[in-house]
Amino acid sequence: MSSGARDSQVLVIGGGAAGLMCAATAGYRGKTVSVLEGSNRCGKKILMSGGGRCNFTNTGTTPNNFLSRNPHFCKSALARYRPADFIDLVERHGIAYHEKELGQLFCDDSSKQIVKLLLDECDGAGVRIATGVAITSVRHDGQKFQVDTAQGTYRVEKLVIATGGLSIPSMGASGLGYAVARQFGHALVDTRAGLVPLTLSGKPLEQYAELAGLALPVAVRTSNAEFHNALLFTHRGLSGPAILQISSYWELGQPIEIDLLPGRDAGAELIALQQQGHKAELKTVLADWLPKRLAQLLCTVFFHNKPVNQYKHTELRDIAFALQHWRITPSGTEGYRTAEVTLGGVDTDGVSSSSFESKHQPGLYFIGEVLDVTGHLGGYNFQWAWASGHAAGSAV
Repeated sequence: MSSGARDSQVLVIGGGAAGLMCAATAGYRGKTVSVLEGSNRCGKKILMSGGGRCNFTNTGTTPNNFLSRNPHFCKSALARYRPADFIDLVERHGIAYHEKELGQLFCDDSSKQIVKLLLDECDGAGVRIATGVAITSVRHDGQKFQVDTAQGTYRVEKLVIATGGLSIPSMGASGLGYAVARQFGHALVDTRAGLVPLTLSGKPLEQYAELAGLALPVAVRTSNAEFHNALLFTHRGLSGPAILQISSYWELGQPIEIDLLPGRDAGAELIALQQQGHKAELKTVLADWLPKRLAQLLCTVFFHNKPVNQYKHTELRDIAFALQHWRITPSGTEGYRTAEVTLGGVDTDGVSSSSFESKHQPGLYFIGEVLDVTGHLGGYNFQWAWASGHAAGSAV
């Protein structure tokens, strides 16, 4: 390690999306910047994101796409660095991309291109990057921060914590950022896995086991949120985009409600079939509306199957209501092992929403997922990384 690296003006801990964006932004402002990454390469979560193609932003990003104890905190940064700003960067680097659905932008080729973009930007800004660095302690001596590593000690004026959350520990996730926050007097909002598959156990798991691998479009609800997207039955429980989204709002012990026929009036349709003298059995009708395996399971385990014209109107309405308000109580989530994000984190009340500087320790900054700001599925968490990283990089 060179003495120049050790005496940088700005030190960023964490070489992920937010950290690299912050480092490049500060470097282009003429600051001497170093990045320390604990794993053997930068941007590991970027590389695996979007099925290897990186859903790098969402053109429809608004503050309403984020969860936080303070829903206003994200507004300033998101307003100052918009999806269009990152798209400009992507286009300047010649990266081809496409919209998959609902404003979600993906690389045509590979998420490696986004990591290369960030590393090239850092290189152009004169940022020094060190990987495989284990940090042993962080302190402030009254004048500067001292960050001790196995490779030596850094003394810096500005310290940026961009360590991410606890999700996907195999990618190098750790609680370092939370420990630093506590050390300097910051409160933490309880953390838990977000954007994560839900698990079933006991009888529900047995009932739905034969549906593993089956997917269908649904609307899924909790008491305070609703999402329209695909649901996937798995060997452990429920997954798919709709479930990942609702998992960030779901609380242990709470049922989720699933509309298996979104956008339809199933009661009116069943009664209309009956009035037309339809003699087909219920499972046959439902197999036209739903995947056949699901229709068969419903009519074997939950509904008494018989020809549609033999039901009373009230029975058909009850069946329709059940199909559009299907209740399942998950036993838990798959946890941080597969979670895309971490809910909770450093309480935003202790951080400036414009500069991301600590209100407790001048010169200390927190950006990205380590903060109590969590986006919905679909590119929003990357946009938060770019926006918060750019804001702090413009301020340090």
